[in-house]
Amino acid sequence: MEVKNYLLGYKNLYIYQDTEMFSFSLDSVLLPNFITINKGISNILDIGTGNAPIPLILSTKTDAFITAVELQKDVYNLAVKSVQENNLEDRINIVCDDINNLYNSLESDFFDIITCNPPFFKVKESSNLNDSDYKTIARHEIKLNLEQLFRISKKLLKNNGIIGIVHRPDRLIDILLEMRKNNIEPKKIRLVYPKEGQEANILLVEGKKNGNPGIKILPPLYVHDDDGNYTVEVLKYFE
Repeated sequence: MEVKNYLLGYKNLYIYQDTEMFSFSLDSVLLPNFITINKGISNILDIGTGNAPIPLILSTKTDAFITAVELQKDVYNLAVKSVQENNLEDRINIVCDDINNLYNSLESDFFDIITCNPPFFKVKESSNLNDSDYKTIARHEIKLNLEQLFRISKKLLKNNGIIGIVHRPDRLIDILLEMRKNNIEPKKIRLVYPKEGQEANILLVEGKKNGNPGIKILPPLYVHDDDGNYTVEVLKYFE
C-alpha cells in the first residue's frame, strides 16, 4: 500500500513509501549528516537511491544539483513522486537505470560527491535468492557490489571528490581494500551503536579520490539512551 509520510523528522519534507517494499531506515538519515559537504560544490550522485530519502535530506544542506539512480521501476516511481511532492524537480533528477550500465555514458571526473546506501550482504553459492525481488536486490549484492561501486566512483568523481557510504561493520576491511584499489583514500570512519554497551551495527565511511593518506576515527554515535529514546545527537538530525 502506498503512503505519504513526513521524512523522519523533517517536517517540511514528504516521502512516498510502499508498505510492501523495503522502507528507508535510519541509515538514510545518518549518511547525509555524515558526509562532508564543502561550499561551492556543483553535482552530487546518489547510487541506489530507493525512494530518494538521501537526496531529499541533502537538498536541505546544499544547493548542488543531485542526480539519483534507482534500478527498480516501482521504487523509482516512488522517488519521482517524492521529489515532485516537495517541488524539487529543478534540483533533483531521478534516473531509472542500472548504474553498471549508466556510468559508461556519464561524464568522467564530474561529481563532487557520491553517496550510496548499498546492499549489505554478499551472495554466496548457498544463497537461495530471487534476483527479481525488490527486497533481495536492496539487501544482497546481486546488482551492485563493493568492487563495482568503487570502480564506478573512481571514474565519476572529480579529483579530490568524496564518496560516502553507510554499511555494516563486518564489511569494513572489504570497503577499505576496495577503496584503496580504486585510488580512493579512506578519510573518515564512524561506528554507530544502538546504545552504550552494545556492539556497533552501522558503519559510516568516507573516502577521497586521490586523497592524501590519513584517516579520522570519529567518536562513537549512540542512537538510543538507556530509556530507549533517541540521543540528543541523533535528534539533531531530525530537526
